[in-house]
Amino acid sequence: MNADERRFAVLRAIVADYVATQEPVGSRMIVERHNLGVSSATVRNDMAVLEEDGLIAQPHTSAGRVPTDKGYRLFVDQLTQVKPLSAAERRAVTAFLDGAVDLDDVMRRSVRLLAQLTRQVAVVQYPTLTRSTVRHCEVVALTPARLMLVLITDSGRVDQRVVDLGQVLTDDDVARIRTLLAGSLTGRPLAAASVAVADLPGTAPADLRDVVTTIATVLIETLVEHPEERLVLGGTGNLTRNVADFPGSLRTVLEALEEQVVVLKLLAAAQDPGTVTVRIGEENEAEEMRDTSVLSIGYGTGTVLGGMGVVGPTRMDYPGSIAAVHAVARYVGEILAGR
Repeated sequence: MNADERRFAVLRAIVADYVATQEPVGSRMIVERHNLGVSSATVRNDMAVLEEDGLIAQPHTSAGRVPTDKGYRLFVDQLTQVKPLSAAERRAVTAFLDGAVDLDDVMRRSVRLLAQLTRQVAVVQYPTLTRSTVRHCEVVALTPARLMLVLITDSGRVDQRVVDLGQVLTDDDVARIRTLLAGSLTGRPLAAASVAVADLPGTAPADLRDVVTTIATVLIETLVEHPEERLVLGGTGNLTRNVADFPGSLRTVLEALEEQVVVLKLLAAAQDPGTVTVRIGEENEAEEMRDTSVLSIGYGTGTVLGGMGVVGPTRMDYPGSIAAVHAVARYVGEILAGR
């Protein structure tokens, strides 16, 4: 290898050993643990160049070196392949997520999985409603004068509303209403579906117009997105395992994670289901998160439904964490697409 390749190999060795041991890494340790085929003197020279380039730093005199944010950034950018999940891990992920009974359960299980696989804080955003489409609207007659509407979106969201009609319907009336709603709702994005429903009373048969108006009012309330986003966090206790990883204040990081707006901003870049975005240290917009690294990704098949990711110290197993975030996002997207 040439000098640049060898220096990157030295950087990679420092990252690997520091992540594993949390101890500054010296030239002798690199020579002993990593088969670079060069002497300690050559490694020391390479470390001097890496330090001059701002990729590693010496925390105190006579100590080894630790990676800087810039060093982690180069390491992540040069990853040609991430460490794949083992066959056993993939089976466990699939079995665990397949066991979910509804959307809430999928979200909770996803957070637990991410936290366990990465040993970091995991965060999952509920599917954003504006990106959802209506998969099905079922109409169930509870009594001749009361209906239950069941609205199902492609993101797995299920809403049930009971409507008191003020008049008695026959089975044929219920079937006609079901057909009307299916024609206006099925396959439409939620915003477009709410517009179509608002137009329904004007096109409904005269004998059903009052009933359709009542139903449309209830459905519009269901279809219009509420401004608040829903998030699930898990594994915050993982951050407390190594308080020394947060030279600022771990408490500040934990308080920031409680702020939903901060967490939503962390996931804002997660627009591509195929790519994990990595923000390291100073690259994080929120000042409270400057001691952390944030890995995020969008989930969904075809359409991005929401984001998920992990938050941890910059001293992180990036290849393993990237693989876990990518795998869980892919499985969640597939599960929601199949519901």
